[in-house]
Amino acid sequence: MMTSPAAMPTSLPSKSRFLDGLTDRDRAMVVAAGRSQCVVATSVIVHQGDPAECLYLVTRGCARYFYVTPEGKKIMLMWVHTGEIFGATALVSRPSRYLVSAEMVKDGCLLAWTRSTIRTLAVRFPQLLENALALGVDYLTWYVSAHTSLICDRADQRVARVLVTLADGMGHKGAGGVTIGVTNEEVASMANITPFTASRILNRWQRLGAISKKRGQVLIRDPEQLFRPSP
Repeated sequence: MMTSPAAMPTSLPSKSRFLDGLTDRDRAMVVAAGRSQCVVATSVIVHQGDPAECLYLVTRGCARYFYVTPEGKKIMLMWVHTGEIFGATALVSRPSRYLVSAEMVKDGCLLAWTRSTIRTLAVRFPQLLENALALGVDYLTWYVSAHTSLICDRADQRVARVLVTLADGMGHKGAGGVTIGVTNEEVASMANITPFTASRILNRWQRLGAISKKRGQVLIRDPEQLFRPSP
């Protein structure tokens, strides 16, 4: 669900790699060409297989990529944090389709450019293409890391990497540690294990005091403990 774009003032995060290297004037022109909108959590913004008609910049909140298999299984992929983009397929010269879907994890705001608009801006400001390419390298790096972990790491090591990655990107620091909003099912999907195995691993860490769990949240108290071998 989205609010009316006109109701949302354009408010950018302090830093966005997609807009890096632009002068203040050029940055303002790029931003002014976009459409600002508020989005509630769980809203699916782009759907895999749909024509790639827009590129989005997260100006507040957090989104994530996911993929739905032909059997209907939803596989969680990487998170998209404030200042980052998704839907960059809209930048390519040949009309294409989104490879994966993207949904909001938290209520937030987006800045959206249509395909024709962002391609015109990229011609005028080539730095945008340079920045998008650099972000694409980050996505490939994430994929290589995830694939290597899937092949080489134990289930508990994969879960540990998932929790630490989420804590770095979307965690809230407090006196007792770092809290992340994630369910057992989401952890299981990202670590490519069953929900039962994820629950067993998380419960063991909770008994050891490394984490504390409640519905839809994990408080990481001792991240180093997550990577220690099981007794």
